[in-house]
Amino acid sequence: NNSSQLSSLPLQILLYVNGIYYIFYFLTTLAMIIYKSQVFSYPDDFLAPDLAVLFLMAILEVPRLYLGFKGNLTEAEAPLGLSLGLTVGSVVLCVYLLLWQTYVLWADVLLNAVLLSAYGLESGLKVTAIAAFVS
Repeated sequence: NNSSQLSSLPLQILLYVNGIYYIFYFLTTLAMIIYKSQVFSYPDDFLAPDLAVLFLMAILEVPRLYLGFKGNLTEAEAPLGLSLGLTVGSVVLCVYLLLWQTYVLWADVLLNAVLLSAYGLESGLKVTAIAAFVS
C-alpha cells in the first residue's frame, strides 16, 4: 500500500484548542460587555452592535471549526478552503472587537490578540494542508 496520510496533526490539535478557547473567549467577552454596560455610560445604540458582532462571530465559529476538522480529516481541500474563508470573516469581527467596540479594556486586547494569533497560525496550517492535498 503506497498511500500516505496528508491530514495535519498540528492543524487538528489547533482546531480543537481554538474550539475550547473560543468558548472561553465568548463567555469572557460577553461578561465584559455586560460589565461595561453596567459600569460605564454605555449608549444603548452602541451596545447592540457590539453584542451582534460577538454573536455573529459565535455563529461563524461553528461551521468554521466543523469545516476545518472535516476538511483536514478527509483530506478535502473544499471544506478546508471554506473554513479558511470563514476565518477571514472571524478575523474581521475579532479586529472590530479589538479596535472599534465602544469600550476596549486591556483584557479585550489580550483576549483578541490571542485569538488573532491562533487564527493566523491556523490559517497558515490550513494553506499548507490544502497545498498538500492538491499536490
